[in-house]
Amino acid sequence: MKGKRFTEEQIGTVLKEGQAGLGVGELCRKYGISEATYYHWKAKYATVSDLRKLKALEEENRRLKGVVADQALDIQTLKHLLSKNWDRPQ
Repeated sequence: MKGKRFTEEQIGTVLKEGQAGLGVGELCRKYGISEATYYHWKAKYATVSDLRKLKALEEENRRLKGVVADQALDIQTLKHLLSKNWDRPQ
């Protein structure tokens, strides 16, 4: 059975509460997660700022992939145009 899916914002909220001093057991009961999940999140998203950095990098990566796709399309179009036999006047 698949568990709940938490967004990065929700994970950040859980970790903030943990850093504020709320006990791990209490957090786990409150959000319905296991202690292993909490510690996994804590290791993966060491601080909330890391979470923000990760989100910013993912957005930049998405944008750059779009740029690369546009350039690849431009190159393909130019190659296609250059491969045609043009009737050139002599």
